[in-house]
Amino acid sequence: MPLLNKTEARPALPSSPAAPSGRRSSWSAARLALTAFFTVDGFLFAAWVVRIPDVRAQVSASHSALGLALLCISAGAVATMALVGRLCLRYGSRRVTVAAVTVFSLAVALPAHTHSVLALGAVLLLFGAGYGAANVAMNSAAVDLVAELRRPVMPSFHAGYSLGGLLGAAVGGLLASRISDSWALAASGALGLAVVALAGSALLRAPAAVRPAPDGGAAPAAPAAPAGLSGHARLLVVLLGLTALCTAYGEGALADWATLHLTDDVHASTATAAAGYAAFAFAMTAGRLSGTWLSERLGQTRVMLLGGLAACAGMTTAALAPSVPLALAGFVLVGLGLANVFPLAIARAGATAGPQGVATASTLGYAGMLIGPPVIGFLADALSLPAALLTVAASSALAGLLALTVRRHRTA
Repeated sequence: MPLLNKTEARPALPSSPAAPSGRRSSWSAARLALTAFFTVDGFLFAAWVVRIPDVRAQVSASHSALGLALLCISAGAVATMALVGRLCLRYGSRRVTVAAVTVFSLAVALPAHTHSVLALGAVLLLFGAGYGAANVAMNSAAVDLVAELRRPVMPSFHAGYSLGGLLGAAVGGLLASRISDSWALAASGALGLAVVALAGSALLRAPAAVRPAPDGGAAPAAPAAPAGLSGHARLLVVLLGLTALCTAYGEGALADWATLHLTDDVHASTATAAAGYAAFAFAMTAGRLSGTWLSERLGQTRVMLLGGLAACAGMTTAALAPSVPLALAGFVLVGLGLANVFPLAIARAGATAGPQGVATASTLGYAGMLIGPPVIGFLADALSLPAALLTVAASSALAGLLALTVRRHRTA
């Protein structure tokens, strides 16, 4: 497995039909196209999120019924991820990426046409399946490009996802009072299909990613993982998946509870509370944009360790802050700290075990996103919301320590 912590000079690639001579640009057509897929993935999910209140009113769902319907997104994603890993091995990650984002783009328009909770849950299963499939396939394709470039550029793809989410939320919010949810989600789906047509064509036409060969030459990145994955490699993938879980736990918890903490516990206004979560999201996007630069200078393990510890300090500050400015500063530090832990964990899992490694780590990571909000809710009822949010601080520190453990196992 190539080390991704430092930039190395690549040997010249032999001329062949499958591999062009010379080193391809860091921002190749394939990387640009794949970044577009990550961006539209975040945009489509955010476009749906801002329309949840409208869809809830349309199907006349209670809070508990809506919660069960939303759980179908996670169920569809988790049920699909392992299968998609196998499809990537058989057909190639790029083809599966195009197919999965197509399904996701079509599915995003469906919730607006449901008129019962049961129907909503059914279409959200398809929505979740498309979302989960897209994330496994995109990350698998990105892992191949990371290996080819020998640069830790995975955070840049996830920065595209974060930026797409911010754009989707902003556009959705601006249009919320102007057009119906059916038109808004249909337009979002049409945008997704347009990106599939343009970026998908570029991605499929681009030369296959080339991994450095053990003899110092180069070989096309094969879609198949090692036939007999060792127990040591499986352990590394699980540890990386748990790292992703701890990070996603914090992201999911903050998405649902950050604004409530600011209004109820720190006594911020509603507008300030919304700005607080926006600050967290912007900090995460900025952190991912700088992730490659940081990884090349500090090494991926240090970035993950320091990021986890920074998020722990930030969440402790935000949870216990006696004033609004201090709480906001804490949320910004959480965003900067968590920004690169998840993408680097997924990249390492893919480098260790191919698409199946990405699928396993993504499934565990998605489980963290799933369990975070309800765990915080139960603990808030039993103790208090600030005390419950301290579990995010603990999980962030654990993510950093797990990254250190992975490094020790890799060198063992």
